[in-house]
Amino acid sequence: MTRLEIGDPAPDFTLATDSEGEVNLYDLLEEGKKVIVYFYPAAMTPGCTKQACDFTDSLDSLQGAGYTVVGISKDKPSKLAKFRERDGLSITLLSDPELAVHETYGAYGEKKLYGKVVEGVIRSTFVVGTDGKIELAQYNVKATGHVAKLRKDLGLAAA
Repeated sequence: MTRLEIGDPAPDFTLATDSEGEVNLYDLLEEGKKVIVYFYPAAMTPGCTKQACDFTDSLDSLQGAGYTVVGISKDKPSKLAKFRERDGLSITLLSDPELAVHETYGAYGEKKLYGKVVEGVIRSTFVVGTDGKIELAQYNVKATGHVAKLRKDLGLAAA
């Protein structure tokens, strides 16, 4: 599994949203914002819900600092729509059921789960600069407290 590093070009993608639309990474970059791309294992699970709610709670201040946030999982758009509605999420949720984008970002592969090596989604976060290059690459992040740590890493005050 190849991992992305700071300075690498961010792999472009076009994925379905929970609202039957599509989002393309490079279209977002053309809007002049940096993009926070985060990968999470499954919608409506406790850790993923906490992380998505943290990003939603922080979204206004992240946008004010020039960032757009997209969360990517293998869930189908219909499940993402339920996730959005159930938890009042305002971040963009994208569906990658074939895991192709996960794999190009190194966010799928071997990981340890309860002490055993398994194949699965590696909770990861990337910041893509307006030039399309990776500015931050974090693998195996914790769901709880991740957004606060990310804000600190980006030099942003607490939300």
